[in-house]
This record gives sequence, structure tokens and C-alpha cells, in this order.
Amino acid sequence: MTDVQTVMADLAAKSDPGALKIFRNLGYQGEAFGVRIGELKKMVKTVKKDQQLVRDLFATGNADAQYLAGLAADPKGFSAAELDAWAAAAHWFWVSEYAVAGVAAESSHGWAAALRWLEDERDHVAAAGWATLTHLMSITADDALDLAHLRRLLERVAETIHDCQNRTRYAMNGFVMAAAAFVAPLLEDAKAVAATIGKVDVDMGGSACKVHLASDYIKKLEDKNRIGKKKKTARC
Repeated sequence: MTDVQTVMADLAAKSDPGALKIFRNLGYQGEAFGVRIGELKKMVKTVKKDQQLVRDLFATGNADAQYLAGLAADPKGFSAAELDAWAAAAHWFWVSEYAVAGVAAESSHGWAAALRWLEDERDHVAAAGWATLTHLMSITADDALDLAHLRRLLERVAETIHDCQNRTRYAMNGFVMAAAAFVAPLLEDAKAVAATIGKVDVDMGGSACKVHLASDYIKKLEDKNRIGKKKKTARC
């Protein structure tokens, strides 16, 4: 049986200085080896067989271990309380907005968790809430979504985004683009909000990463006839 020490040693052996530099440039100062996602994906098959190991990996606080845990987690086995604990402990956006938000979206608690996290004063938790909604829209049939509530949330973005914290602004901007991309009935609403919010300023650390102008992004989707196309999974 593989244990957490063995997996952590394997992660350390896969450390990539270039990847770790990217992590640091993106502002992450916590514990990490700098393992590329492609390498993490190769480890999923073994790790996911042991969900306690998945939990133990996340509990290390190491960013690579946490991302791997998110990829290998069985969302059906998560309680609302455990999702809350993961969101609170995910202090880097790669973990909070992708790994944790993806697990939440694929669980039976995703919608409620997202709405709960939106109201959290901690930037990384609120951002995880908006990201979870983004993931939910990407994998959920339109007729299974609460479109009226999503429209109210789009209005909330239009009214508040520029007053929110850094990563929350980024995730809200992503939510607008996702509403247009994945939910055809929300396209016009999302376009109106995108026009209202304009450019969203986000501190991306010392990286070269850019923040999409939502209006331009949505137009490109329309030009490529990509509106309303769903994904098979929230996690990648």
C-alpha cells in the first residue's frame, strides 16, 4: 500500500526548477516542489485507489500534493464540511480555483458550497466559490441549472467586481466568460455584464499571465461557434 511519505518522495523526485519558478512568479510562497501537471496526472491512477491517502496528501499543505489530491479525489465521497475544510486550506489559487473547485463542482454539494463560499471574507475562499460556479456551468445541462439565480449573480458581478479582493475579481471575471461559453441562455446577459465591467485589474505577481477582457473573449467564442459546448469533467 502506497503511503503519503512515499508519494511525497515521488513528488520531490519529479521537482522541476522551471515549474517551481513559475509558481513563485505567480506569487505562491508556500511549500511546493514544482511538479508539472502532466506528471501529476500520471500519478492519479495509483493515488485515487486510496481515498484516505488523497486526504493525507491534501493535509500536507504542499501545493503539488494538494493539486494531486484534487485530481485523484472521489467527489461523491465528500461531505459539505470536508469541502469547506479543503477550501479553507487551499491558499494558492491553482489549488483553490481549480483542484478544490473542480472537486466541489463534481460533488453533490457544489452549488450550495459555491454560494456559501461567495460570502466568505477570505479572498481565496470567495474566489473558490466563483470558480466552482464556473466549473458547474461547464459540466451541467442548462435545464438543470438555476438560470434565474445565475442571472442575479451576473448582476452582482456587474455591481461589485471592482470593489472585491484580487483573486475574487479574477474568478468573477472568469464566471462571466463561463456563463457565456457554457450556458447559451445566459449569453446575452453575460455580454451585457462584460461590457459593463470592462477591464478587470488583477495582480498576477511577476508572471506574464494576462487577464482576459471578457467582451473580447466572448466575441472570440461566438466567432468560433463555441457557445454552449459543455465539458465532460470539471477537473484537468
